[in-house]
Amino acid sequence: QVQLVESGGGLVQAGGSLRLSCAASGRTFTNYRMGWFRQAPGKEREFVALIRNGGSTYYADSVKGRFTISRDSAKNTVYLQMNSLKPEDTAAYYCAASNRYYSSNYYYTQTGEYDYWGQGTQVTVSS
Repeated sequence: QVQLVESGGGLVQAGGSLRLSCAASGRTFTNYRMGWFRQAPGKEREFVALIRNGGSTYYADSVKGRFTISRDSAKNTVYLQMNSLKPEDTAAYYCAASNRYYSSNYYYTQTGEYDYWGQGTQVTVSS
């Protein structure tokens, strides 16, 4: 029902910035919670950022203060602005959508809490 396509990844030097986009097709995600995850080779997929359907946000401690998640509902697009990038940010970044309600102010940090996933976009940060 919802297809997600990420873009904007690439190679950047440490301290630089990138802006990732997640475009939805098939349906709008006005009433979905949208998250960003990342996965480095040999590691599990980890939570990065969340924007709830009401617009509130939540971030992993590792990216707090450096990354910003936002949404343009008219364009059916979610963004992840990444500043002050570090080599440890190197990973494939995935956009995900959840149509589930668990509780008020739920964090949605687990992959199993999402219903739709994009194909991923690679971010490589050189030292």
